Amino acid sequence: MEEDLKALRIDRNRRRSTPPRNLWLTGLMAFVLGAVLSGLVFLNLSLRTPDAAVAEVQADRTTDVPAAAGVDRAPDRDSPLLIASGYIVPRHRIEVSSRIMGKVAWVGVDKSDRVEKGQLLVRLEDAEFRAQLQQAQAGLDSARARLTELETGSRPEEIERAKAELERSRAEFDNSDLEYRRFSQLIESGVIAQQRVDDARSRRDMAEAAVAVAEKNHRLLEIGPRTEQIEAARAELERSQADIRYWRTRLRETEIRAPVTGTILERVVEVGEMVSGYFMGGAVLVALADLNDLQVEMDISQADFHNISPENGCKMSPIAYPSREYECELDEIAPEANRQRATIEVKVQILKPDEYLRPEMDVQVTFFRKRTASGAEDKTAEDTG
Repeated sequence: MEEDLKALRIDRNRRRSTPPRNLWLTGLMAFVLGAVLSGLVFLNLSLRTPDAAVAEVQADRTTDVPAAAGVDRAPDRDSPLLIASGYIVPRHRIEVSSRIMGKVAWVGVDKSDRVEKGQLLVRLEDAEFRAQLQQAQAGLDSARARLTELETGSRPEEIERAKAELERSRAEFDNSDLEYRRFSQLIESGVIAQQRVDDARSRRDMAEAAVAVAEKNHRLLEIGPRTEQIEAARAELERSQADIRYWRTRLRETEIRAPVTGTILERVVEVGEMVSGYFMGGAVLVALADLNDLQVEMDISQADFHNISPENGCKMSPIAYPSREYECELDEIAPEANRQRATIEVKVQILKPDEYLRPEMDVQVTFFRKRTASGAEDKTAEDTG
């Protein structure tokens, strides 16, 4: 009887060493439960749209930057037709180059500087051009004096001097002629040699030629310069004046000035650099634009292009400042589409830009159908067609 009771006693060591049969089932149920919970969390996150997330970010930023002045943000003002992304560009970006080749001596502006029309931006070395201008000025003075002399004609003193020279030449001729005649008579009697007679004849001939020259000079001084001489001197004066204008222009071109009032967008030149002339493929020195004249450039899909119309309005909001809105209007539509991208380039003009806007900023443009005075919406060309 005692041995039978020992056989019925529970062995505690054996129970601890033997795992329960349903342990694997418990682990499987825990894994399935965890997978279900993970799926529910992922589903909840996926149901939240990006627009809702962006709206929360924008709501946090609304207190940082004030809204643009004068913009009515009433939700019932318009009916959005299309929201497109683009970037801000200046209406006219001006790249300033040099017309001449030279070394940069001075740079007076930097990026973001505000400049006025005509303000000096860059100066090139000008010593060579100044020397050329001085030489041309000397030539001009000489040509002007020559023309004045010819137009004034001979002075009375010059005429009197020429007359006196003529009388002296005639007196020398008379004297040499008399000597020749006397020697000619003496040669017949054999008193003098033939050589002296020949010398006297030569002196007489030379005196006769001198009389002819003196008479012509006296006559020319009395008549004055010829018309051809005056015209030639006048042409020389005009050529010298043209040289002056040319070198003054070259000297002015060493000073590169702002063609318009605007803001420096880029400066790509430093003091000491050599720059080439515009007609030699010269590089850009500075780029500037008027930041009060900005546009938004965007590519509109051809499938959405029917929503673009001058009759419809639009508003713009920069990505950097989503709480600010700016009125805009359609300004330019590209004359041809982009075949590869199936888009058409469109530009809208920002009506009242301010200091928050910068070129190349990403923006969103909303095109909407304007409401009439009675509250009814205008129909687009597609609706009326």
